[in-house]
Amino acid sequence: MTSLHPAKPVVFIQERCAKHRYIRNKDTSTIVERPERLRAISLGVATAVARVEAARGVEPDSTTPPLSAVSSDVTTDVLTDALSKLGIAESEGLVTPPNSAATKTDPLSAYFGRFDGGICTTKPIAGPTNSVVELVRSNALVDLCTHKAVDFIHGDEDPAENPLFKLRDAVKNCDEKLRNKESEVPSHLNQGDLYLCPQSLEAISSAVGTVCEAVDRVLTSSNRKAFVAIRPPGHHADEATPSGFCWVNNVAIGAAHAHLEYKVSHVIVLDIDLHHGNGTQAIAWRINEDAYRQQLETMAQEEAGLPTVNEAPLQFYYGSIHDILSYPCEDGKASLVAAASVKIAGPHGQHIENIHLDQYESLENFWKLYNGPYSRLLGQAEQFCQATKASPESTLVFISCGFDACEHEYASMSRHGRHVPVEFYSRFARDAATFADKYAAGKLISVLEGGYSDRALASGALAHVVGLASQQSLPNEHEWWNLDNLVKMEKVMVKKGRKSIGTTKPEAWLERTTAIFSLIDVKPPAPLPTSQAPTPSRMLRSAGTTGPTPEHSQSKSAKQLFKTLTVPHIRQGVSSDTTAPESPLTDPSDGELIATSPTVKKLPRVILHVRPPNSYGP
Repeated sequence: MTSLHPAKPVVFIQERCAKHRYIRNKDTSTIVERPERLRAISLGVATAVARVEAARGVEPDSTTPPLSAVSSDVTTDVLTDALSKLGIAESEGLVTPPNSAATKTDPLSAYFGRFDGGICTTKPIAGPTNSVVELVRSNALVDLCTHKAVDFIHGDEDPAENPLFKLRDAVKNCDEKLRNKESEVPSHLNQGDLYLCPQSLEAISSAVGTVCEAVDRVLTSSNRKAFVAIRPPGHHADEATPSGFCWVNNVAIGAAHAHLEYKVSHVIVLDIDLHHGNGTQAIAWRINEDAYRQQLETMAQEEAGLPTVNEAPLQFYYGSIHDILSYPCEDGKASLVAAASVKIAGPHGQHIENIHLDQYESLENFWKLYNGPYSRLLGQAEQFCQATKASPESTLVFISCGFDACEHEYASMSRHGRHVPVEFYSRFARDAATFADKYAAGKLISVLEGGYSDRALASGALAHVVGLASQQSLPNEHEWWNLDNLVKMEKVMVKKGRKSIGTTKPEAWLERTTAIFSLIDVKPPAPLPTSQAPTPSRMLRSAGTTGPTPEHSQSKSAKQLFKTLTVPHIRQGVSSDTTAPESPLTDPSDGELIATSPTVKKLPRVILHVRPPNSYGP
């Protein structure tokens, strides 16, 4: 496949991800992981395109939207109808291949059966897009229960133990659980950092499908770089245990897809999320262990003169730069802290590098850290490629790109003072791209992980896409993400029901940002019915505060309600930054609490704030 725009990065937008929502009760004021925050990513991407175009003196084609239009093999209505009937009605007219696990009472599996567990891919309409990036509204989707790459990472021969089947069943039973005021999340999982709704399986499947689509594009076209904007994140999910907002490991599945479909043998994961990607590291360890065993067996067979397996096993380098004081290490559990501190380069076939974020007093001090201890992230990746004799053609680089280490993240999320300036995301994108050019024939896929403040997400995405789109720094680009310009950028998104009161003509880059954002904005889906399910006893510790949410995020009636209630002494997390206002991307109604019936005792809300789940092992 030949691209009309060689060397341009591709940015994938996936609207279905926004269907994964918290509906356990009506108060979402402290639910920091909300996929509708993908709108902030879209705003950052739109601004990046506008800014780079202006810096290059490019005149956008006013007759052609800068977005690849898409279609799928079946209409969205057919898919949505099948998904909405999951486990409720029989599916008709859908062809299931002989090897599929689909049944007549499982419309989702039957639908996916038409693609034999594969991807319902995006089909861009031919024609020019803009000159900076190729923007794609993805329609990709996979069947989590039959897709080979998903099975490679999360599969289990015992259906009763298969986490994918458990997830499918949990989503199918979600409505009934919530109607009975029970938690929709299986009881063996942490109730405080996971949630589901009836559309969650579609959202998670689309996230995985979009990563696989990015792999397909990068490995089969001249587009060698991609940024994938998806939610929920994935790097805390190991083979069998979801945690930390993550149900499946998107990046690991993408790596498996590259290995199984394109014989990629070396995968490099560069994790820049604030939190250690314990799930990805555990998966990488297991895969490297298998590869090492296969290599030893091959050596023994060669010495014995026996035939050997010629196919190269998959090998991982996992490198992470993170806050050792935050999730999953916040409680100081020895096994988790030790895992987040591992440094090993070769023994037992393992290639893991963990770097702890440090505090900095000035930008000069930060860049000394970046060029010093932080540089080992790429330095050890280089050592991995050299030691394993990785071929650039069979090597692929991923960035697990969390923006929650950004200086604009909620103070409660970065309460330990470990963060990075916005410029880090452009600099690291360029350095990772330079590394990929040398060791992976330019193949680089950045996949969204964490990030919870709209300002952190928008500014981080802006800087990161600028870095992917331009290998050299552009004049005065650091000013694009200064506070004044971020405030201007945020005003592009005017709150619903309000009109802009500005009378002066906006700056050209703002006009262009507005035009692009209107095309790629991830519109929030219609509200789902909510439940008043009781809060589980396992709560998540956050900033060390007790009691209800700060006053600025509560309605008057809610504050009066709290005065009349006796709340058990449970430490709750606070996701709102009390020192900085939220951007216009968040509907203020989200912060209101809904009073319960006076005959029902109101229990503490579940606060989705990351903490090690009780059931998570080493």
